[in-house]
Amino acid sequence: MFKSKFFILSLVFFTLILYLSGCSTVFSPEQPKAEQGILDLTQWQFEEDGVIKLNGQWEFYWNQLLEPHQLKDAGIAGMPMTGYINVPGTWKHYRVDDKELPGYGFATYRLHFITEAEERLGLKIPRVFTSYKLYMNGELSASAGTVGSSRKTMTPQYLPQVALFEAQPGENEIIIQVSNYYHRSGGLLEALILGNEKQITGLRERSIAYELFLFGSLIIIGIYHIALLFFIKKDKAPLYFGLFCLLISIRTLLVGESFFIYLFPNFSWETAHKLQTLAFYLGVPLVIMFFNSVFPKDFQAKTTKIINWVGAGFACLVLLTPAGIVTIFNPAFQLFALIVIIYMIVNFIRIIRRKEKEGLLIIIGGIALIIAGLNNIAFLSIWLHDLSAPLLRSVVRTGNLSNVGQLIFVLLNSLELARKFAHALVEREKMTAQLQEINLNLDKLVQKRTKALEEYREQIENQKAELEKVNKALQVLSLKDPLTDLWNRRHYDRTIQLEWNRSLRHKYPLALMMIDIDNFKAYNDCYGHKAGDECLIKVTQTTQEFFKRASDLVVRYGGEEFVVIMPGLGKDEAVNMAQLLRKAIEELHIPHKKSPVSPWVTVSIGVTSAVPDIHGSPQQLFLAVDKALYEAKAAGKNQVKYLPVIDQTERGDSPGDRSQ
Repeated sequence: MFKSKFFILSLVFFTLILYLSGCSTVFSPEQPKAEQGILDLTQWQFEEDGVIKLNGQWEFYWNQLLEPHQLKDAGIAGMPMTGYINVPGTWKHYRVDDKELPGYGFATYRLHFITEAEERLGLKIPRVFTSYKLYMNGELSASAGTVGSSRKTMTPQYLPQVALFEAQPGENEIIIQVSNYYHRSGGLLEALILGNEKQITGLRERSIAYELFLFGSLIIIGIYHIALLFFIKKDKAPLYFGLFCLLISIRTLLVGESFFIYLFPNFSWETAHKLQTLAFYLGVPLVIMFFNSVFPKDFQAKTTKIINWVGAGFACLVLLTPAGIVTIFNPAFQLFALIVIIYMIVNFIRIIRRKEKEGLLIIIGGIALIIAGLNNIAFLSIWLHDLSAPLLRSVVRTGNLSNVGQLIFVLLNSLELARKFAHALVEREKMTAQLQEINLNLDKLVQKRTKALEEYREQIENQKAELEKVNKALQVLSLKDPLTDLWNRRHYDRTIQLEWNRSLRHKYPLALMMIDIDNFKAYNDCYGHKAGDECLIKVTQTTQEFFKRASDLVVRYGGEEFVVIMPGLGKDEAVNMAQLLRKAIEELHIPHKKSPVSPWVTVSIGVTSAVPDIHGSPQQLFLAVDKALYEAKAAGKNQVKYLPVIDQTERGDSPGDRSQ
């Protein structure tokens, strides 16, 4: 048993070492680099070679925020090029006239890359310290914050995003204006990634999905462990562990792809930076308090208190000083965290040498947390950011390993909790067998063992009830659309059958309405997916305002299609509701210059209604409304069509394409 757990330990080590070494199939091992501001990609095939990091020498214009038309004349009097700067890396310590540049300031970067043919490409833009404007072939493609030449005129923001563009055959130009007066290091500290549209959008979507998975997992596990405190009041370990999970879940949305900033783009950079820093500063004491509760002999209370006071001091520094000041003290806390990690390693070695089976899974999770923590400390250190150490950059290729280590730590701790429950169950079975062998005359012993058995049973039942609550919460989440907060297609499939059976019993009509946003693909292509999401939300809100009966159900069926279940409504009532809804959505006056139907966003609606009979099925209702929607589309869109329910065997056609 002990050897098998050491195998798990070795597997975790091996996995994380591979991750640290950057063993990813996304990037080619040998990528060309920019030299003197030019990157030759004529021999690079994105489909075969994958995406590429735009690393190397970029043109650098210090103390200048230059527009594309100005850089056409770069090099003449008034706009001299400062030199070439390595990207990724900070401009801090870059030497100009034998003087090192400070972390604060502003500059313009430029890179020319050469492609062989015209192609639709995408650029994945990481965090830029701390605001930027990016021009692609002379057109503004992306920005974050407000670029300015002073602290008063700039607004910081971390907002990783994707810029899509048409690459020209031959030379293409990227210009990035960067300003920083809030962080100790300014510039392009992380690599920009170039690939075709599918590769870049896929890379972005996978990163967001991964981080949302981490967020959801940590939130649920954190709340669950905090709830355990109400049932196991003497053991504080679940409380510290749960708080750590919640803290890290918040940080997950603020780093990496910064999904929280994507949802709330006007959220204060100062507050966001302080929140993620607080999560780091408070996470270290919480981890030590957790291990102190689990292994009190090894993680001494006195040392734990010292670590707590230091962590609290740094946390107060975050709360009471500007974020720019906090970044200066980050190296000091990183050194403190490194000392804490060494302290943890020493204790882990002591525990492993004792060959204690209890808590070994927690030790393995702690080691994974240490490895990921060391990687992140190195990634955020002054040697990597301010000094751009090439050897360190070759080893430390990502700063998001903390999430991986934290997830392993959380999952193994949850596994340890499950092991304890299983152990309790085994103990109960043992006690039952012992009770059968005990002499019936030993009343006192029987009472003592029975009491212990009941205590174990109560613990297991309490944990079972908590797990059932968590499962119910997860079930609700699986039936909701994350963008519009409407019920999804899975919930529709369950509900329509129930409503059909209810209408069949009571012999009242059941109406169905299918709504499709006209020319929505053209809308997305014209205004972008973010505007498309906002359009979907507005249409959703308007639709929900029309259907407020407890029996009505509005569902996002897929893409830009919505379905409304309306028990008790006949043809006239359902058609009237559809006409009013269609008009209300058009009167939202959401601009749609690519629509051939109207200057505004419009919808087409199919309607049907029927009194269910014993020989019918909900599928016939759906086929009728689907056909009605198709006819509304075919008749010119922005209108309502009603079709009665017919037997499926009588249908000689099938719905057409409604994607436009």
